[in-house]
Amino acid sequence: MPRSEPTPLTLLRRTHEAQVVELLRGLGALSRAELGRRTGLSRTALSDIIGSLIERSLVVTAPSPVPAQGLRGRGRPVDLLRLNPATGRCAGVDLGRGRVRVVVTNAAHEIIRSESRSCPPDIPWERRTRLAVELLDELLDGSTDGLEGIGVGIFGPVTTGTERAGTTTRLFGERFGVPVLADNNTRLAALAEALHGAGAGTRHAVYVRLSHGVGGGLVVDGRLLRGAGGAAGEIGHIVADPQGPRCHCGGRGCLELYASLPAVEAAGGTGNDDAVRRAGRLTGRVLAGLCGAVNPELLVIGGELARCGERLLDPLEEELRARTLPAARLGLRVAVERLGDTGGALGAIALVRQETRLETLGETGQETHRETRREAAPEIRPGVRAPAVITASRPVGRSPEPAPRGCTGPVVSG
Repeated sequence: MPRSEPTPLTLLRRTHEAQVVELLRGLGALSRAELGRRTGLSRTALSDIIGSLIERSLVVTAPSPVPAQGLRGRGRPVDLLRLNPATGRCAGVDLGRGRVRVVVTNAAHEIIRSESRSCPPDIPWERRTRLAVELLDELLDGSTDGLEGIGVGIFGPVTTGTERAGTTTRLFGERFGVPVLADNNTRLAALAEALHGAGAGTRHAVYVRLSHGVGGGLVVDGRLLRGAGGAAGEIGHIVADPQGPRCHCGGRGCLELYASLPAVEAAGGTGNDDAVRRAGRLTGRVLAGLCGAVNPELLVIGGELARCGERLLDPLEEELRARTLPAARLGLRVAVERLGDTGGALGAIALVRQETRLETLGETGQETHRETRREAAPEIRPGVRAPAVITASRPVGRSPEPAPRGCTGPVVSG
């Protein structure tokens, strides 16, 4: 039977529930009095909402370590309210070329389990997916209690109707019986870096991964940009040199031919300054065009080549200063990724948090995640520290400079 449309009163109640949950998620355990002050809700309305959240096992009570002070300086401990760490679990899976990684977070957005396993690059796709399914099953100890959704990052193109994505969502859905969302793992790493990594709350960011291939992702207003057919973020196949060699995609002079790890190795390796600087210069040329198109506040550089540091970043920033309009360059920062190999899995969790609604948390028996929510995912506070390459953000355009003459940006293919 189709679900009826929610009434305005129901929508208002959901808004108030979301407000309470977000406060507990961001600030930790709070008293009812403190929640009342922060939400502005009446005692009756707040009590009704808290009662519903407790009944659905989304919120639990815990005694305060500090007694409430009465008129005589004595008092009983005040019950605090906190998110139930046993519910609201989400899983993120990154199906990479040579390994699979699985991360599980609780309702408080703390990483409670994380594991990875290597796999041959040429392993059949269904076997690769089943390996990840088995790994997640182990991390969950065979129990799906409190599991609200699974996000999966897939290497390579993930466009509308991609067969690998269909196989992946089917296998995870059959085993765990919860909503499963799949997207490109590099795009998901972009979302994670913007929300929880190098960006830490940034609303507009561009991420580029310089690895065995060159990929990327665009985050606009805190949400992942997929494009009409799901092909947004294919930064590696933007033309960096119109006179360059043919690419396997059919284009000519694509960035991937110069700034991928194999391309740099063929030109002398990461120890060759000229090869690394050329990769940085052409990456900056392509990013300059993207800055003019989407006007990000942050550019995040990831992948193995990001470890080359200044030798890569200095020529990249020179191109940005020379080719980006002053208005798009003002306030622009460049940073190296912070989440490393966990970025794809954490981004998959962020996607699930963004695309599922609060009212389904704590429900069992039916798959009811149908509508989408517009809020950005809250901050992840890892209980398990992820491997990271930490570099301070580098401002590119603190003040406007004279614009270069003529059109010197990259040629965009397709």
